[in-house]
Amino acid sequence: MITDHHIYFTSSVDMKQIENGSVDLIVTSPPYPMVEMWDGVFSDMDPEVRTLLDSYDGMAACTAMHLCLKPIWEECYRVLAGGGLVCVNIGDATRKIGAEFKLYPNHTILTNILTEIGFNPLPYIIWKKEGNKPNKFMGSGMLPSNAYVTMDHEFILIFRKGGKREFTHEEKSIRSMSGYFWEERNKWFTGVWEDVKGVSQDMSRNNIRQRSAAFPIELPYRLINMFSIHGDTILDPFLGTGTSAVSSICTGRNFIGYDVDESLSTLIHDRMMDAPELSSRLKAGRLSAHEEFAENYFDDGRSEHRSSQYDFGIVTKQESAIAIPLVEKVWMERSNDDGNHRVYRSNLKI
Repeated sequence: MITDHHIYFTSSVDMKQIENGSVDLIVTSPPYPMVEMWDGVFSDMDPEVRTLLDSYDGMAACTAMHLCLKPIWEECYRVLAGGGLVCVNIGDATRKIGAEFKLYPNHTILTNILTEIGFNPLPYIIWKKEGNKPNKFMGSGMLPSNAYVTMDHEFILIFRKGGKREFTHEEKSIRSMSGYFWEERNKWFTGVWEDVKGVSQDMSRNNIRQRSAAFPIELPYRLINMFSIHGDTILDPFLGTGTSAVSSICTGRNFIGYDVDESLSTLIHDRMMDAPELSSRLKAGRLSAHEEFAENYFDDGRSEHRSSQYDFGIVTKQESAIAIPLVEKVWMERSNDDGNHRVYRSNLKI
């Protein structure tokens, strides 16, 4: 199986390279409005943002930042196929503007914008980040009433374009191979994720974490497995360090990604080349975790259903055809003269 991966170092405001309704799933994490590290990005997109911040009008600045991203969300709606889903990792922001400390509810504002565009909101996931401890005080410590609740979580908002996806006869067999184990379903589809660790703040390569706000590989890897099938096309309009691109390779999906920061190209390239080793670890981890689960779940060591791909028992018949891809090779097929469009290909064994 061969999959294609297109990386564009240009703005995703106009995704002219993508045909209408040709993307199956969008997994992304945009710049968070009212998080100070992104002030410059939003001010470059709309100088009015800086004016509003300087005049201490925080809520108006927050709204202006979200409106900067609205054309990108509109493009996402255009390119997404009917029945396709959008998964957006975003956090609320807390900030003191002038004399007032406020929470800026990014997840609520974004939900309103995407709903206005035409997306249908679905139940979302709260990502409780292990790195944020309640003993990191905000405000007045142990003295009421000016202490604040610790911001120890982010949101994974989920939206769909139209109704449920319909699968062709050919896609139904691929869908069966793309399934997940019973215990994975129980963990992945819960409303709160507490077992996904955040990315370390101490990353090399010119403090890349501070410039990208990268999310951990487990986050897009789960979402892609949950909401797409082998051979689908995944889009990330805010590519950053390429975590969603690498996850797409490891799950046997095609990929399209955009980012305006071409300085990330070397890091993204290295991560793409490392996909075979990562794929091997992810596959081995899922299989060994299921084998351990099965040993404990089936008391007598016997199960009614067996995997057709692997030598172990499964809980349901739906799991019988599951085949986790293994990436054998990744190579850069071509790059245009100025380097702002790179095409990678991967060879996978299913």
